[in-house]
Amino acid sequence: MAEGAPAAPPLQLLLLCFTVVSIYISLVSSEVFFEERFDDGWENRWVKSDWKKSERKAGSFKHTAGKWAGDPDDKGIQTYLDAKHHAISAKIPEFINKNRTLVVQYSIKFEQDIECGGGYIKLLSGYVNQKKFGGDTPYSLMFGPDICGTQTKKLHLILSYQGQNYPIKKDLQCETDKLTHVYTFILRPDASYSLLIDNRERESGTMYTDWDILPPQKIKDVNAKKPKDWDDREYIEDPNDVKPEGYDKIPAEIPDPKAKEPDDWDEDEDGKWKPSKIPNPKYKGPWKPKKIKNPNYKGKWKIPWIDNPEFEDDPDLYVLKPIKYVGIEVWQVKAGSVFDNILICDDPEYAKLVVEETWAKNKEAEKEAFEEAEKERKAREEEEAQRAREEGDHRRRERRRDKRYWERGRHSDPYRRYRLDDMDDYHDEL
Repeated sequence: MAEGAPAAPPLQLLLLCFTVVSIYISLVSSEVFFEERFDDGWENRWVKSDWKKSERKAGSFKHTAGKWAGDPDDKGIQTYLDAKHHAISAKIPEFINKNRTLVVQYSIKFEQDIECGGGYIKLLSGYVNQKKFGGDTPYSLMFGPDICGTQTKKLHLILSYQGQNYPIKKDLQCETDKLTHVYTFILRPDASYSLLIDNRERESGTMYTDWDILPPQKIKDVNAKKPKDWDDREYIEDPNDVKPEGYDKIPAEIPDPKAKEPDDWDEDEDGKWKPSKIPNPKYKGPWKPKKIKNPNYKGKWKIPWIDNPEFEDDPDLYVLKPIKYVGIEVWQVKAGSVFDNILICDDPEYAKLVVEETWAKNKEAEKEAFEEAEKERKAREEEEAQRAREEGDHRRRERRRDKRYWERGRHSDPYRRYRLDDMDDYHDEL
């Protein structure tokens, strides 16, 4: 290095700079179609549906962070009123995911004992009368949890293709605790997808195999037969193995060398004494040649796969109809789910940053708030149980006292016995 020349930056610094620049370029080139964090003024962007209102079955939404939150100022919208249908939607700038990645992401917190109900969102295409948006409104994508009892803990992932809805064939499971979780669906132009929960990939695959939209690309050749010369014996008998001389003369049992003739044995009466038999340790069973690896082994024969003549590819398989709205439409036995941080974009890296900025930095504080709320709830329940026990003890003491009082007066009043029975009935009613 020439005297006075600046020192070369370390490799780690160069890599860091490259990473920062790459992220910056990615963020600059990415497009956010819709992002809702439910700050003040959110009601101007969302339309509450009147669906089921005339039947008095419509629920509502309230602006809140919920009972426990890592950041009380980070509010979402919470389903309100039990055993109701909740429907709300927002119009977004129309976009299409052709030749670009689609990312759909949002967070939800089931802080109630939901018992049975959904927590999913929908992307809608075409014209939608938002005041009538409901369960019958067509959608292009439906994504999110659905819980019912202890059996159903499903994560829906339904795509619409040519007017028909296709659910994913995999059994996807959602989170069921009372804390916030973030669900992310990524659909790429090659029809591959990834599913993330809390920024961790839980599932991946392709639309060609995980949805029954198109016929399968490959099918088993039902006419194929195993070739006659196919040897699927992994081991064979060693042709060079020879039975040892005298092998068949080895008896299976031999006289017990430890056996002794009983002192009272009488050959005239009992016959000639013979020792009992025991297994012969030298006997190895019927002779069989040893096994060796089959040099002609070709493996287990399997029916081959062939191209499906009925398969016709659609390069736009992944393309949804132009998206114009995002909606929440759920029915819940017990309301109380908090929806927040809805994001629709084309950059998975930006979506990850949003999760870090919103959920990740608050998850520990939320967990602590939840645990403190649980302690308070259990303390209240124990206090109420103790009060109920004390009231029960008090009633039993009152009853015994009244009974003694009536018993003392029974000898002077023949009719008091009947009034005593009436007193018992009175206390039973209490």
